[in-house]
Amino acid sequence: MEMREGINERRRKKREFDLCLPRHIKTVGDKGMQQTDLELNTNRREGRNGRGKEYGLAQSSLRGLNGCHFCSSLSIPSLVIKAEEREPSLDGRIRVPSFFNLTGMHREAEMGGSRVLLPLFMICLWAGWPAFLVRGEDPYLYFTWNVTYGTVSPLGVPQQGILINGEFPGPAINCSSNNNVVINVFNFLDEPLLFTWNGIQQRKNSWMEGMPGTNCPIQPGENFTYHYQVKDQIGSYFYFPTLGMQRAAGGFGGLRVHSRNLIPVPFDPPEDDYTVLIGDWFKKSHTELRKTLDSGKSIGRPDGVHIHGKSEDNEPLYTMKPNMTYRYRVCNVGVRSSLNFRFQGHVMKLVEMEGSHTVQNIYDSIDVHVGQCYSVLVTADQEPKDYYMVVSTRFLKKTYTAKRIIRYTNGNGAPASPELPEAPGGNWAWSLNQFRSFRWNLTASAARPNPQGSYHYGFINITRTIKIANSVSTVDGKLRYAINGVSHVDPPTPIKLAEYFGIADQVFKYNSIVDDPSPESLEKVSIATNVLNITFRTFVEIIFENHEKSIQSWHLNGYSFFAVAMEPGRWKEEKRKNYNLLDAVSRNTIQVFPGSWSAILLTFDNAGLWNLRAETLERSYLGQQLYISVLSPARSLRDEYNIPDITPLCGIVKDLPKPKPYTI
Repeated sequence: MEMREGINERRRKKREFDLCLPRHIKTVGDKGMQQTDLELNTNRREGRNGRGKEYGLAQSSLRGLNGCHFCSSLSIPSLVIKAEEREPSLDGRIRVPSFFNLTGMHREAEMGGSRVLLPLFMICLWAGWPAFLVRGEDPYLYFTWNVTYGTVSPLGVPQQGILINGEFPGPAINCSSNNNVVINVFNFLDEPLLFTWNGIQQRKNSWMEGMPGTNCPIQPGENFTYHYQVKDQIGSYFYFPTLGMQRAAGGFGGLRVHSRNLIPVPFDPPEDDYTVLIGDWFKKSHTELRKTLDSGKSIGRPDGVHIHGKSEDNEPLYTMKPNMTYRYRVCNVGVRSSLNFRFQGHVMKLVEMEGSHTVQNIYDSIDVHVGQCYSVLVTADQEPKDYYMVVSTRFLKKTYTAKRIIRYTNGNGAPASPELPEAPGGNWAWSLNQFRSFRWNLTASAARPNPQGSYHYGFINITRTIKIANSVSTVDGKLRYAINGVSHVDPPTPIKLAEYFGIADQVFKYNSIVDDPSPESLEKVSIATNVLNITFRTFVEIIFENHEKSIQSWHLNGYSFFAVAMEPGRWKEEKRKNYNLLDAVSRNTIQVFPGSWSAILLTFDNAGLWNLRAETLERSYLGQQLYISVLSPARSLRDEYNIPDITPLCGIVKDLPKPKPYTI
């Protein structure tokens, strides 16, 4: 009888212990570790020479589980955590069910350039349970950036630029889905600084947006550590500085998010993966450009274009082995110009744009509008010699061109032909038709192991329609750009901080624009902090109307949207019958041609504060932007992270006590 009671007691405790554990426990290949979800405290260490370095875990152990008799009696000296597939919090910890709390021991040493983990993992489960290993969080990539001024020559003329670790363009960030990226930015400029991560959705984490509406600037001589997770994303993106006209001086770089090994990619692995940053360029410094805009004048047309920091060079930008296929990630990081991108003697197979795999059409050239990114495959199947990669401006009276050498490794230095491939002629109709050829690849996997096409956006009821109409005017004799008649200005206290501290009414007013502006309301422009409130988890239709003669390019932070239509003329409800409700590409930037409109659909399911802006830098600087506030009524960690402890405070919240933190 006593023996049976002992067996039953052990069975009861095992059942209770199993109920305490998160359900998605799985075995991973690395040393056969058993993984589960825990809360992890991490000791961060910087990678050598400012390069990213990946660490498994730091201190960890297991303590009592609230409400769990068996787990609360455990005494565990230490355990090893496998870093994979968990969301970080903003204080350097992983937010998971509250019944886990980890503190403990882990040692790491570096010997001969390689990493050696020396964990103490004798886990003694009470009543003789066997030892086990537990999964905690995803890998961490660490970077240290020293941001300085330096000499750059994109157009062959030496001028002051913004460098990161002495590099122009800045260092590439290479990561994989769900990686945690930690970047310690030291500001050695004589002006404030912020960085944003164009296309990274920052799920529940607008604290790391790096926009003037979300963050206090990094002051000269100070540093700030960005910590974000590329949660359930893949694709090609870039980063850039967001204050003033700093992007016109550099500080930008590529950001690649690779698929995890478990997720198949709809093309064979390329021989190599190259980032190509293209853009227009001004010979005036960014401070001169800012003074011009502040005086009420336009900065005018650019002085030229560059390909990855140079307009021309005798040395090859990249090399290709014969008969091998290469991936080129092309992003327009410029200030105002749409650019056409092409290869001499080679075609391109489009495979991805801004985080979505596409139907793999073949193109001779692609129009890349400001802020947009595309991935193409190029096969080295031509005569072995040098070839030019070519970029030229679109829709300007004067065409500017840049070229860089792509060299075959067996070409023996044979020069490229001086005859460059021509850009498409005519007006923007060609570019519009090219947009219509882009389709989402419904057979490909996304960052998660589920088909991208499983999200049937065409069957969701639209709850709100918002028209975004751009306009240009003068206020007090100075040039201003506006959205629905309101030209945005950033307040001294960031909007996000004002919301979080409950003093929004002291800093700005919500909904200063209407959803359906009249033509008369666009003529008179007012200056205000432009914040639009959108209800959490609603499915919204946004119509961008361009009443001007220049092309517009729009970007939305925090989201990807379905670009369902683009047509000349004015939008009307009956135009919905022309929407692509099956395989429109999910992306984050869209162009609007002169006298035309573009339509996007999306669910606002990412709580936080998100910037919607014209990617043309002059326009966004002079007011053609707004912030979208998506508030979760639950004020729960399930929807949004708490403000990080490291967040600098400024404006009227500087000395205020922090509000009560969100809970599960």
